[in-house]
Amino acid sequence: MNQHSHLLQNVEWKDLVKLNLFDVVNELLLSLPWLILSFICAFQQWYPIALFCSFMFFLTGLRQVHNAFHFALGIGRQQTHWVMFLLSILMLGSMHAVQINHLRHHQHCMQDEDIEAKSAKMKWWQAFLFGPFFPLMLHKKAFEVGTMIQRKWMSAELLTNVIGLILVFTIFDITLLKYHVVAMLIGQCMTAFFAVWTVHHDTEDHIYMARTVRNEFKRVVTYNMFYHVEHHLFPAVPTRNLHILAKRLDDYDPTVEIRNVF
Repeated sequence: MNQHSHLLQNVEWKDLVKLNLFDVVNELLLSLPWLILSFICAFQQWYPIALFCSFMFFLTGLRQVHNAFHFALGIGRQQTHWVMFLLSILMLGSMHAVQINHLRHHQHCMQDEDIEAKSAKMKWWQAFLFGPFFPLMLHKKAFEVGTMIQRKWMSAELLTNVIGLILVFTIFDITLLKYHVVAMLIGQCMTAFFAVWTVHHDTEDHIYMARTVRNEFKRVVTYNMFYHVEHHLFPAVPTRNLHILAKRLDDYDPTVEIRNVF
């Protein structure tokens, strides 16, 4: 029995999978306050504050799509696909394309087939500079390996993005919407560093090849997004419950080395 199977059988986790109605609603609306705040601040031309709010919207949006990738939002599969479609419009790109690569990341973690983790093997500054190429690689690979249904979702999301960009920059000509597009483009370009390098760098020799967090303040301000060891071990557990899972793993085997994200 390998280590992963051993943990699945000996650490209680199945009770953490199910979400109640409050949790589901909270999860679905998680990023909305930050989106509204970013719009308000950008409208007032408070751009430094607006950028912070946009960053938080992108972070919470990533949490939502991350759970959607694993159908862990507490809603049906078809509804989950539409959540990914909506977030594709708000965050730019195709979240179905990102989903394909993310599931391959779980299957081939840190191997040659793992396109998502490519930046994890770079130096920090290389991962940062790699950022603009990262979403292009993800989309290219997704169209190569995706099923017909997945390609339809990706095509619809990208087509909607193109139409939206044309409307924003030629017909509507609204500064607020232009700001949001630019902010999301910046977010997409920073994903290779913040969402991949930070949680996987220098872990090839670690038993789980990932990093995590244990500080309560860091957990709260990052919306549980950096419990990456726990996520790889139990991907069915929603992000909101990963801190509980982390405590159970620590209690079960306190000798396992913890490599912190930051």
